[in-house]
Amino acid sequence: MLNTVLLQAATGGTGAGSGWSSMIMIVALIAIFYFFMIAPQQKKQKKINAFRNSLKSGDKVMTAGGIYGRIRDIKDNAVILEIADGVRIKIDKNSIYQSMQDVTESPANK
Repeated sequence: MLNTVLLQAATGGTGAGSGWSSMIMIVALIAIFYFFMIAPQQKKQKKINAFRNSLKSGDKVMTAGGIYGRIRDIKDNAVILEIADGVRIKIDKNSIYQSMQDVTESPANK
């Protein structure tokens, strides 16, 4: 039995060593995928959720559809957005994209 194992190792046959190296490569690929794709996306989503939870009346925002307006009222998952004088729309809180204060203060606009 020992001779068979040694002969397979010497001739490069498929043994336990190649199985472990395959497993290590698979684990390494999963780790790389997680650290470069999944973790940054989760961090970005937490930042967006914190922004949406910090919204208050009077904030100037832009929706995901590109509508600019000022928040007039916030309910559970809905926001009343004033887009012109006397024109108010009710939108889902999750469709608010960014604060206009962030846009006006960005270095690209200076």
